[in-house]
Amino acid sequence: MQQPFYKVLYIQVLAAIVAGILLGHFEPQYGLAMKPFGDAFIKLIRMVIGPIIFCTVVTGISSMTDLKKVGRVGGKALLYFEVISSLALVIGLVFGHVLRPGDGFNVSVSSLDPHAVAGFVSPSEHADGMAGFLLGIIPSSFMDAFSKGETLPILFVSVMFGIALSLAGERANGIAASIEKLSAVFFSLVRIITKAAPIGAFGALSFTVGKYGIASLMPLGKLILTFYATALVFVVVVLGAVGRMAGFNVFRLLIYLKEELLIVLGTSTSEAALPQLMQKLERLGCSRAVVGLVVPTGYSFNLDGANIYVTLAVLFLAQATNIPLTTQQELTLLAVTMLTSKGSSAVVGAGFVALAASLAVVPTVPVAAMVLILGIDRFMAECRSLVNIVGNAVAAVVVSAWEGELDHSRMAATLRGPRNSLQSPDD
Repeated sequence: MQQPFYKVLYIQVLAAIVAGILLGHFEPQYGLAMKPFGDAFIKLIRMVIGPIIFCTVVTGISSMTDLKKVGRVGGKALLYFEVISSLALVIGLVFGHVLRPGDGFNVSVSSLDPHAVAGFVSPSEHADGMAGFLLGIIPSSFMDAFSKGETLPILFVSVMFGIALSLAGERANGIAASIEKLSAVFFSLVRIITKAAPIGAFGALSFTVGKYGIASLMPLGKLILTFYATALVFVVVVLGAVGRMAGFNVFRLLIYLKEELLIVLGTSTSEAALPQLMQKLERLGCSRAVVGLVVPTGYSFNLDGANIYVTLAVLFLAQATNIPLTTQQELTLLAVTMLTSKGSSAVVGAGFVALAASLAVVPTVPVAAMVLILGIDRFMAECRSLVNIVGNAVAAVVVSAWEGELDHSRMAATLRGPRNSLQSPDD
């Protein structure tokens, strides 16, 4: 029996988003006070991300009879990430040139306040170069990876443990079975936490609108519209084409992931939907091993929304300050952004930090110019996070199909079946 519409999670989240925007707009002082609700929900989700990744990756790898498959899946995922991320960067650059959102601002560089963005610029997480970044993936201890909650060290520990468990053979069967049971417990915990998603979305949106105000969007409306339009083209054209080649319709996938997308929209971080996303992709017909490797890795290496944002934002700042960029400088920007976007977490503001790192390395446009878009970054973060989560969902399906471990009949039935109706898929 189908439950009443008001009990469906995505309806509740949507209503909470509208209520949060209204409260923040008409009663901003109360909207600011709602911030702890959004922060609490995000902290609850982050609390279980580490164990979810560990259990999913370990059980997936330990079930593989051929350990070469781990390297093969990882290699295919990284290749896919690099190709799609490069397309995202190029599309951001093209739309920035065609639509020119920064024209007409005529801001003097000398009038900018560099202190307003100092906290985003220093210290740079890529100060030690690629070697420092790679060394940072290895935690100082096994538990250190979980205590800090960073995705890549957790993924590294999980892959190593899963390989060791597989090599141990029958002697470790009991441990593997226990971890799989533990995984079920953590996913049950996620379902409990997710029930609080409407409260989290309400708190986050109330605070954002109350602090920055809808009126703050007007002066930079052209940039916001340009970014959202570019992101939409990327999802529909690029990811849509990739989806067709893999045998699915990207619009049906978006409908299937509607609860996760609304949670991301409300909280402005794709991390808030990571555990649910992994579970939904397994239910869709993707291999658990592939989901466990691709999705957490993608959260650090496949940030398509952030890539579009960085290139588009740099061009906007250059246009607004009347600083011409040469072709060589733009190509350098693409290369630098491919590095600065790697390893940046999917939390709120990560795209802004990546932008600061890119400008610091390519100093033609002063970092101080970022103050022009500081006030609207929170509104831009929503779109960045939405594109990031859609990109990683598509990546998991594509790599599963590439590996021959995608249940196409199950996927087709799920995407067009009752799970895409108003009923929640967890009910």
